[in-house]
Amino acid sequence: MHNLDAVFVDVDDFCQTFFPAWAKHLISSDVKQRNKLSRL
Repeated sequence: MHNLDAVFVDVDDFCQTFFPAWAKHLISSDVKQRNKLSRL
């Protein structure tokens, strides 16, 4: 179970860094994107 916790922490750290940088890139590239949650 300890390995699963380590993987979760690594993925969470990656997401905390990646998504803000990705959002900044989308805004600066003038590409219009929908920012809605998907629903069934």
